[in-house]
Amino acid sequence: MARGHGWSAYAPMPTVYRDPSPEDGVLRPELADLGRLARRGMRAVVKSARAEDRPRLSRILVEHLGREAGAFDVVEETWPPYDHVNVQAGIDAWLAEPVRTHDLVGVVTQHGQPVALAELLSQEGPADHFGPRPGNAARVNVASGPDGQVRACIRSGLFLVTEGEARTAVLLRAPTPEFGHGELSVQVVSTDEGRAARAAAEIRAAALENNVFRGQVLSFGQEVFGHGQTLLQFHRRPSMDADQLILAPETLAEIHRQVVGVARHKARLLGAGQHLKRGLLLYGPPGTGKTHTVRYLTSRLVDTTVLQLTGNALHLIAEACSIARTLQPAMLVIEDVDLIAEDRGMHPGQHPLLFQLLNEMDGLAEDADVVFVLTTNRADLLEPALAARPGRVDQAVALELPGSDARRRLFDLYRGGLAVDTSRLDDVIARTDGVTASFLKELLRRAALLAATRESDADGALRVSADDLATALDELLDTRNAMTRTLLGSAPA
Repeated sequence: MARGHGWSAYAPMPTVYRDPSPEDGVLRPELADLGRLARRGMRAVVKSARAEDRPRLSRILVEHLGREAGAFDVVEETWPPYDHVNVQAGIDAWLAEPVRTHDLVGVVTQHGQPVALAELLSQEGPADHFGPRPGNAARVNVASGPDGQVRACIRSGLFLVTEGEARTAVLLRAPTPEFGHGELSVQVVSTDEGRAARAAAEIRAAALENNVFRGQVLSFGQEVFGHGQTLLQFHRRPSMDADQLILAPETLAEIHRQVVGVARHKARLLGAGQHLKRGLLLYGPPGTGKTHTVRYLTSRLVDTTVLQLTGNALHLIAEACSIARTLQPAMLVIEDVDLIAEDRGMHPGQHPLLFQLLNEMDGLAEDADVVFVLTTNRADLLEPALAARPGRVDQAVALELPGSDARRRLFDLYRGGLAVDTSRLDDVIARTDGVTASFLKELLRRAALLAATRESDADGALRVSADDLATALDELLDTRNAMTRTLLGSAPA
């Protein structure tokens, strides 16, 4: 067996470069060098020639619009980022009209930098490898409905439109907040004088007419890692009957008349010179049914656009009011409005978001079919601001903890098809004074669990005994469950 000599035994011998003319220090060209120089020069010539032949956006525009393309005015319309899906719907509808034909060219840029139509029209000289160039149109799927519906929306695309003798170019550019462009834009240029402005206006009108938010239930959110972009999320409209909302009959009638009644009779009210704009405040302790009432109103207003603001989206009041104003009839729901009304001291500008909300409510036209529904657990924090600006909220409704009759109805509602021995139900109702609907719902679940544990080997449906119900109630009312009762929204025992 041969002995190993390490990696150096297989390494190639080093090449020694010597000065070909040590006498004068001058490198003399060899025949191989001349060949290399010739090939390099040929590559440069071919690259330059073919660069002129490559399709360029400016050349495409000139071919479509004519040699005077750079002299035409560019008209621009902008929208907030969340309207991307609506603008795409509008452009699609505008292009689909039989008087128009079009071609689509994708606009590709280095790292996705935005490009302007005026910039493309003014491009001269050789093509820049890193500049905008034609390519496939990139699309992104954007939500367009509550059941996973999406619409493919162009990120950056150039529509070359022919309409009779007129030639029009439309550049759709999605928001690029990372480059300082936070709005969606549509830029239009046309060979027909005044046509660009008309086309831009027609696209805006089509985007409004085909707005996918209209008649939907939406909530606002914010993209945490997306440069503060506003997002809209679609929700299914709840289906809920009046008998599922356990309120005092007079309270339910008051709410229904103020919200649903005005919507139902709006034509006659307007004819009589009465206003449609209204504000409803639902206040009371936690767990008294404020959110449930909102769900009921949402289910009743079938053709109404409903926008919900809550939590960290409360600062998006202006955006929500703008959509409600545009897509009326609309209902704007602001839950836990006291979160933007906490006292911050005597400094100027306190309660800025609450005052902004009140200003938005006051700024709507009298005939605007928009209802504001505000909910709060702390009406005392709102009262000074609302009293200082009267007329914004024209109906305040107190939702109280359920009385004995309401607790009995809630028990029947949550029991559903569960078999329960109600022989001692009167005692349960008497012992649950001051509890919320959530408490009663949890009481039935615990009783059902006790029954399942007691009859662990039994087959068939659960049967909750009176003892199961009493034991579950004893547990919830025990002092060790004081925190549980608080979390369920019930008053302290």
